[in-house]
Amino acid sequence: MKKHTIVLGLGNPLMSDEGIGVFLLNRLSELSDKYPLVEFFDAGTGGMNLLYLFEGREKAVFIDCANMKEEPGQIRKFTPEQVRSVKQLAHQSLHEQDLMKIIKMAKYLGQCPKNIVIFGIQPKETSLGQTISRELEEKIDDYVNIICKELN
Repeated sequence: MKKHTIVLGLGNPLMSDEGIGVFLLNRLSELSDKYPLVEFFDAGTGGMNLLYLFEGREKAVFIDCANMKEEPGQIRKFTPEQVRSVKQLAHQSLHEQDLMKIIKMAKYLGQCPKNIVIFGIQPKETSLGQTISRELEEKIDDYVNIICKELN
């Protein structure tokens, strides 16, 4: 039986801050004993596979980097209605994702959780690299605390 809530860390950990969602998901997974009704899922560059993870859930929490034209490291909480996607897809892989299009498709199919929260974190660096920038690294504990409050 699926758990009530799913937390999905998105992004590519081979592209510096682009991987912040996956990085934070790994940190949050260490706290899974405190959240028995929550599944933590590394969605990485999951593309359309994300669609099937929603079904049967009451809540989905997404964590991803987002270019919000803010200071690097800024975190913001959104609902899908507050987000406008400007992502350009090459349409060359099933691993490509536009989260907003996937949520729209889940709604169309009747598989969408009633409660969706998106945490966007402004990246500093999205070039090749396997480390998070200092600006984001310094705020990791703050990010974890903010997301945990959402899960309580």
